[in-house]
Amino acid sequence: MSRTRLRTAAAALILLTGPALAGPVSFAGWQEQRLSLFGSNDYTFGDTLEMTSAGSVSIAWGRVAQGDWGARRASWTWDVTTSVPPTDLSRKGGDDRNLAVYFLFVPQAEAAALASADIRALLGRSDVRVLQYAYGGNNPVGSVLPSPYGTPGTGATIVLRQAGTGSHSESVDLSADYARAFDGAPGALIGMAVSGDSDDTKSPVAAAVGGMRVE
Repeated sequence: MSRTRLRTAAAALILLTGPALAGPVSFAGWQEQRLSLFGSNDYTFGDTLEMTSAGSVSIAWGRVAQGDWGARRASWTWDVTTSVPPTDLSRKGGDDRNLAVYFLFVPQAEAAALASADIRALLGRSDVRVLQYAYGGNNPVGSVLPSPYGTPGTGATIVLRQAGTGSHSESVDLSADYARAFDGAPGALIGMAVSGDSDDTKSPVAAAVGGMRVE
């Protein structure tokens, strides 16, 4: 993602004024946050989120229902039929990926106050943690990559699949991965997002995410 865009992306991720989600996650009612005035991805929202990108980047996001704030596992399937080329996801600028699934955590004591906060209230908060799972890049599978954007220590990417096409099922331990990324226990899971990013390589992406559950 070029230069300061991931900083904007992280801000977009914590915009939590959208509809609520439940244990089985439907993407119906999710919203796109554009990161550029001149381009965005195309999304179709339902039980499955379908996304196409053509040299563009944006984020689709939704709120997690209060009953699932304590979720510590997640599972989903994702399918890529057209892939970006391999990139270095640790590189600031040039870190395109087919898909990324984001989980946003805040301190338990702050969750009720922050659940309906707008983007201006949350920008720059040092207590927000964003755990991102990526399908793309050339980094080793299982790598935990600190985000090269934003406030150090607040964002991390875990590589689940390298760049390429295919359909895969994932099951992740959010608590264990949070500890690997941030050293500690996660707070309340109050937001989720999905993004596609092809603006640096100017390449097409066609992908989908479905069967999403948190528990």
